[in-house]
Amino acid sequence: MARSNLKNLSLKLILSSKSPRRQYILKEAGFDFTTRVREVEEIYPDDMDVWKVASYLSELKASAHKDLADDEVLLTSDTVVILDDTLLGKPVNEEDAMQMLRNMSGKHHTVVTAVCLKTSKGSFTFDDRADVYFRPLSEEFIRDYVATGEPMDKAGSYGVQDRFGMLGIDRINGSYFTIMGLPVHKVYEHLSYLANNGRLPQ
Repeated sequence: MARSNLKNLSLKLILSSKSPRRQYILKEAGFDFTTRVREVEEIYPDDMDVWKVASYLSELKASAHKDLADDEVLLTSDTVVILDDTLLGKPVNEEDAMQMLRNMSGKHHTVVTAVCLKTSKGSFTFDDRADVYFRPLSEEFIRDYVATGEPMDKAGSYGVQDRFGMLGIDRINGSYFTIMGLPVHKVYEHLSYLANNGRLPQ
């Protein structure tokens, strides 16, 4: 795991995510890790503050791992898109995806990605937020993009790293990687703390 930078960290990093984007980010950042996924039903209370949902779901995913070894640190994560205080999840079908993109056209929204780090001794949850500004999107552009199938597994019905991000986003304020699905700069910061102090932040 990024041995040159986290040489004091003796714990093995376990990623509990099937997301190819999170796996890609960790690999490109130089982390050594293994993947161990436990399926959970990603349901949150109806009356929950939308700004807390990503953290709640990250902790829910971590709760499925009750058998961590003493030499392991688990990473779970969740990403949500918030437009006008309304949470946008993954689209249920193509029409849902198109309607989300219509609603976001020419506006800005916020992406919240939360991470839960868990060891056999405890856990620590944090999030990072980034604002994304869409240019005005034509109906043809939206339909062509949705027809590719690319938005169907993504919160908010788009990926910052795919053709939509290249053509549909005017600007961002915050971390590109938070929008992509993992605030890797904060992961590094908190794993460094763990390496140097022998425990997670409080």
